[in-house]
Amino acid sequence: MRVRLTALAATGAAALLLVSACGESSDGETPAGESGGGPQVGVILPDTESSVRWESFDRPLLQQAFDDAGVEVDIQNAQGDAAAMQTIADQMITQGVAVLAIANLDSASGAAIQSRAEQAGVQTIDYDRLTLGGSANYYVSFDNTRVGELQGEGLQQCLGAGPKNIAYLNGSPDDNNATLFSQGAHSVLDQVSDYTVVAEQAVPDWSNQQAATIFEQMLTQQGGAIDGVLAANDGLGNAAISILARNGRAGQVPVTGQDATTQGLQNILAGTQCMTVYKPVAEEANALADIAIALVNGEDPETTGTVRDDEGGRDVESVLLEPEAVFRDNVKTVVDDGFVSAEDLCTGEFATACSELGIS
Repeated sequence: MRVRLTALAATGAAALLLVSACGESSDGETPAGESGGGPQVGVILPDTESSVRWESFDRPLLQQAFDDAGVEVDIQNAQGDAAAMQTIADQMITQGVAVLAIANLDSASGAAIQSRAEQAGVQTIDYDRLTLGGSANYYVSFDNTRVGELQGEGLQQCLGAGPKNIAYLNGSPDDNNATLFSQGAHSVLDQVSDYTVVAEQAVPDWSNQQAATIFEQMLTQQGGAIDGVLAANDGLGNAAISILARNGRAGQVPVTGQDATTQGLQNILAGTQCMTVYKPVAEEANALADIAIALVNGEDPETTGTVRDDEGGRDVESVLLEPEAVFRDNVKTVVDDGFVSAEDLCTGEFATACSELGIS
């Protein structure tokens, strides 16, 4: 997946620039989808609220991948604003990008962006989140149902046998991935006859602040009788942990997560979080870059299969990557991969645990 034909990429880039120079229209405007000396690829990240990954990992990894291939890229963040994402997309299309990749904020706004791009002859890629009813040419993500299954299996491992009450803190209701995470978790936990779902709610915009409020209400409504929390990512998990701590129960109630953030891993080391799901973002960023660079060079990208978009009634050519469950005994894997640094992870009270686990 990471093979790079730098000379070919450079040749393709030069060819695009030449075509652009020759293809300028009589009124001085560059035809849509052709490079006019500006970026050949546009990438729009969704926000900084749903996860720290977007700016801390995706942006630099994507930038490096395109720089290595000699392909100019414009990476921007919509900061959770669908209208802003549309404006950024319009600007990128006007600049003459040949390929536009988005991690949508919701399927409706994402589909509108892709429709405009298609009309302008710009090829599109769904990054991390599938745009239902959209027109993306390709989709790059992790197996998100499997993410949920790993969370369900992890919570079951931490809860053990016997009657247990479970609360779900699902991701944003307008994020298709959140639906897949929940479906995957339910496919595992619903099979355990002793387990009872006593509360379940989606958290708008993946807001950690709202998640804390929602979970506090759940805990109150259940009279404290919640034995495990299926939290869709580390941010939501930490919100639940903060409420459990306030009630003197942090570490007594297993909580799941996702994204293998520094905070999530520290919670695991502290014993307040059961597990997280590690999705090597480098692999996802590189897969996106591979597809975009192939398209810029006029090649057919390599994919691993298709994903069904029932709303759009179509199958989308896709690259789906494998996630990994992380518990206390394999936190070192995430550090060894360079995803989180030992320096950031092993601060203060976490230094002893890091030493015990051979993390340095």
